[in-house]
Amino acid sequence: MNSSALDMAIRKPEMILIDVDGTLVDSVPDLAYCVDEMLKQLNMPVRGEEAVRHWVGNGVERLVKRGLINELDGEPDQALFEKALPIFRDLYADNTSKRSHLYDGVLEGLEYMRTNGYRIGCVTNKAAEFTLPILRDLGIQDYFEVTICGDDTPRKKPDPLPLLTAAERMAIKPENSMMIGDSQSDVKAARAAGFQIICMSYGYNHGQDIRSFDPDAVIDSFTELDQFL
Repeated sequence: MNSSALDMAIRKPEMILIDVDGTLVDSVPDLAYCVDEMLKQLNMPVRGEEAVRHWVGNGVERLVKRGLINELDGEPDQALFEKALPIFRDLYADNTSKRSHLYDGVLEGLEYMRTNGYRIGCVTNKAAEFTLPILRDLGIQDYFEVTICGDDTPRKKPDPLPLLTAAERMAIKPENSMMIGDSQSDVKAARAAGFQIICMSYGYNHGQDIRSFDPDAVIDSFTELDQFL
């Protein structure tokens, strides 16, 4: 537990939106498998799970580009990218949840929020074709009143639009809303939307400590949510 987290004044929200990758689900094992299998089909060197772990969180297109160039930033050859993307999509459609798993404490945390009357939604940059199967396969889709995926709005996180869209659909004001995420993108989206933001210490933030982006609190497990909610 981040000792400074308890010093932050957390207001109990009416609605809580939760990110998927790096927050609810460790999806890197499947993503890394698909990146490496894609690269094999392109006769390129594989990158390995540890590299991919630092690349996820900005959508499939960005992940494929990072895999191709073996860097966090930059652009691959466009023709190569256009060849690689459908290969990855086909692989990931068959491997969304074969190796992925819920983080410890997630089910307990979701049950705690539901039992205590919080309205829960899911907001992710992952496309619906991949998000909905993984939520279903891991047995958590029924916890969410609303699910906003990366292709449901014109702009993704860190833009606030997905969060504001969820709030509008659930008829909850931003000031009565909270985001639970794991990355700088989640913090930026929450701040721009006027949401409170709690971050997980274990997620995907390109190797950076999420505390440096000043969320309202940082926790190590969903089982710690009862200290704030």
